[in-house]
Amino acid sequence: MPNNVKENEYAKFWIEENILYTIHKNGVSLDETAAMKIVEDRLSLQQGKSFLIFTDVRGIKSTDKSARNYFAMEGSVLIKAVALLVNSPLENTLSQFFIKANNPAFMIKTFTEKEDTLEFLNNYNLN
Repeated sequence: MPNNVKENEYAKFWIEENILYTIHKNGVSLDETAAMKIVEDRLSLQQGKSFLIFTDVRGIKSTDKSARNYFAMEGSVLIKAVALLVNSPLENTLSQFFIKANNPAFMIKTFTEKEDTLEFLNNYNLN
């Protein structure tokens, strides 16, 4: 893991091979305050540069509407594409609903296997 790691009470972030990793902590509940902190820390790590984002959401217990709205609007800057790593078909369905409801300006996909998630991002980076 690289030296340039940020961590807060909700997630750990680092950049490795041009991919920004966000790993959410187990059992976290995300509200708008949490979303603001996550985005703030991500952007400070990015230093004005757009990245492909690997996000492991398997540890998230819940995300309220205000957090989802914040991620969809203010939290969508400096993102080339997002790959979400989910745990279950239910998480996949909820993630797909979020994607369709918010229609982000970047490509976003969900996966249940880490290898598939990274393959998507690496292939996206080639385009």
